[in-house]
This record gives sequence, structure tokens and C-alpha cells, in this order.
Amino acid sequence: MAAGRDFKPKLVGFLCNWCCYAGADLAGVSRFQYPDNIRIIRLMCSGRVDPEFVIRAFARGADGVFIGGCWLGECHYVTEGNYDAMSMMHLCRWLLEKVGIEPQRLRLEWVSASEGIRFSEVVADFTRQLQAWGPLGRGEGIDAEILALRLEAVRRLLPFVKLVERERLRVRFRTEQEYQEYFHSAETRRLLEELVAERLQLSQLAVLLERQPRTLAELAGQLRQSPAQVSRHLNLSLQQGLVKYDEDGHRYALA
Repeated sequence: MAAGRDFKPKLVGFLCNWCCYAGADLAGVSRFQYPDNIRIIRLMCSGRVDPEFVIRAFARGADGVFIGGCWLGECHYVTEGNYDAMSMMHLCRWLLEKVGIEPQRLRLEWVSASEGIRFSEVVADFTRQLQAWGPLGRGEGIDAEILALRLEAVRRLLPFVKLVERERLRVRFRTEQEYQEYFHSAETRRLLEELVAERLQLSQLAVLLERQPRTLAELAGQLRQSPAQVSRHLNLSLQQGLVKYDEDGHRYALA
């Protein structure tokens, strides 16, 4: 759903201190024009952007999240954290996609300290994209309550997702194209579906049932899924002792 230029998106930017933040500073000193809708958070390295920072920003009303780092091969640290930022970005985009959010609302760009004009162009271009997509949630056809539920479910699952990344998905390539191909490969997608997707559904159930016991129909309505899909996840949760069923009220609750 396009919102048009009357919509002023809220944009949070996590910027590397040595390159992108310096580039943003240069843009200001040089009076390069860019939208004033970005709120900047400076970090020492783009690799320090935790997935929880991203999800928390969206949960608190950001329509887009921008991560700015040094160009690949030019990181100021031996560990080359900008490669870690790229892995994190692909994982977060997959999670956003799984809960119905436009994954491109998370954007990673490389900006050096001397590229003030590039910083201003990137922010302006991202703002135009966000204007076309509309406000977070509304642009995807998700109401505010369901959006909050899904983002909270993702946030709670992040420790497990980071464990999966460390144990099964940690790679080091040299080009953006290689990362793109790896995270979009059939094998990586299969692994994420196998290890993470099911747990994400269970996490959404837990968030709902934490608030109050609900019937199968109520859960299916809240999750925007078929009763058969929800029933399968409930049966799994019952087997694991995560939920309990009240036969009198026909409601499920956390165990």
C-alpha cells in the first residue's frame, strides 16, 4: 500500500563511528541536503549492531532501519565487523519476511568518511522507498496489535537465532554477492525453516497465551492462520509441556 509523499517515515540509523558517522558529519558540515527524518545512533562498528537493536527499533515505531558501515576490506578492526553486519542483516531480513514485514525496510550500506554526498543520497533514496511502502505494518496490511505480537515473538526468539547463526551459519566470504547467494540458497533457506520457523510460530503462540487463555478459533484469528496450522503447533506445545488444555472451557493456556 503506497502512502505517498505526505507520509514522513521514521528512520533509525546505526552508524559506524569511523566511516559512516564521519560521512554523516561531513554531509552536515558540507550542507548536503537529506531528509531530517533519520535518528542516528553511533556505534564503534557496524558489527556491533545486535539483531535485537533492529527489532526493538521496529517495535518502537521505526518504519525503516539503516545500518551504515565501512566498505568491505576497510574496517578499522582486525575482526572486520562489517562482514558480521552483513550476515546479521540477511538473518534479520529473513525473520522480518517470516512475520509479513517488507524485508527491505532494513537496509545496509557502506559509506566512507569522505562520502558525505553518498550518505545524503542513501538516506534520501531510503526515505523515498519507505514513503512508497507506507507506515510499518499498515503498508503490509497488518494491524498494530498483530504487528506488536509478531515483533515480540521475534525478539524472544533472537537468542536461539544467534545460536543457530554461530553454530550452523557462520561464514566468511569476501563479496556481497557471495553473502547474497549463500543466504538465499535453497540449503540455507531449508535450514532456517527447519530450525527456526517452527520455533517462531511457537513463540507467537506463547506471546498470545501469556496474556490470557484462548480457544483454537481465537488463536487462529489472532495469528491469521488456519485452525489446522495452529492446532499442529498447539499439539507440539502440549507434547513438550509448554501449554495445557482446559477441556471445560476449551481453552489453551501456558503450562
